[in-house]
Amino acid sequence: MTRPKTQPDEQVLEAALRLIHEHGPEALTFERLAKACGLSGATLVQRFGNKARLKQRTLLHAWDGLDDKTRTLAAAVPRTPAGAIELLVALSQGYGGIESYAEGLLVLREDLRDPLLRTRGAAWKTALCNALAACFAGTPSPPQDIGVLMASHWQGSLLWWSFDPTIEVAVYVEDSLNRFVAAITTAAARKP
Repeated sequence: MTRPKTQPDEQVLEAALRLIHEHGPEALTFERLAKACGLSGATLVQRFGNKARLKQRTLLHAWDGLDDKTRTLAAAVPRTPAGAIELLVALSQGYGGIESYAEGLLVLREDLRDPLLRTRGAAWKTALCNALAACFAGTPSPPQDIGVLMASHWQGSLLWWSFDPTIEVAVYVEDSLNRFVAAITTAAARKP
């Protein structure tokens, strides 16, 4: 008969994710996680197998959270270009300051190295781009692939902000996205 779990995997994975974000992906060890969550290292090895599997499960858990957040935000924003901006600004607020953003890039590196995590990233891209495109459905002549264009501009604005983080990331992103939407709607209005 197996013993009942004293902590669900989700709670343990949250502790693992905090370790990754605070100290980088390489800092995630069974010993550190045991101290962070209060379970023994042996229990953690029994649950997750090895460090690579623990890291993968932790990052899959993070993708689950991002998928949920994106779905929730997409359902709540108006189906307008302003709603698309609101969605992306809300997603940007999770980045925090420059140190947090820089640590996040180390996490992204891990996602890019693992085929399963890359697949999750590609699925999120599709869902996000579809949600953004839906916000332009009622506008006259939205550019083809507007969801991809807007998501790409958003990611670029995050990167450009990171080189000169003198203002809050959400403020920078919102201004950049407002200028982007103004440019594409003006261009669409000029079409014959």
